[in-house]
Amino acid sequence: MQDELIIKYIKKKKEVGMELLIDNYRGILTSIVRKHLGVLINYEEECIDDVLLSIWDNIKSFDKNKNQFKNWICAIAKYKAIDYKRKYLAKVETLDMTDEIYYIDKDLVKQETKEEVEEILSHLNEKDRELFVKHYLEDIDLETIALKSNTKVSNLYNRLSRGRKRIRENMCK
Repeated sequence: MQDELIIKYIKKKKEVGMELLIDNYRGILTSIVRKHLGVLINYEEECIDDVLLSIWDNIKSFDKNKNQFKNWICAIAKYKAIDYKRKYLAKVETLDMTDEIYYIDKDLVKQETKEEVEEILSHLNEKDRELFVKHYLEDIDLETIALKSNTKVSNLYNRLSRGRKRIRENMCK
């Protein structure tokens, strides 16, 4: 019920919707961003702000028949954090923390990111893994994927939904 109210207010562009969103989901969004940003702690607040802005701007694309609101905003947080990690990997060489300088091995962070993605996708079969890579990492829209694979978009939504569920189940073990 609370989610429906949040969605309704945000769709009407009322700030009270964002206040409710922040009150209810700030903790989980922060933890997801923190987990995926890793060493890039300086960008955490900026990334969370971008997550909230993305929710605000894209609320019309939320479909309660395809996903739960909580899962939808968590996915936005996760992929926004991954985007930040990619974006700032090239720029970050050192972090200055309490008079000590920590050197960041960019190749190591890239490798860690690649391993995390591979580990997450390892719970999927080969066909679903390719779908996730094309849609989420290469940012190819489902209509294009459906045309190339000679299938329906609704089938792809179902496969993505089942795949996300399988990933969640395996990651929570």
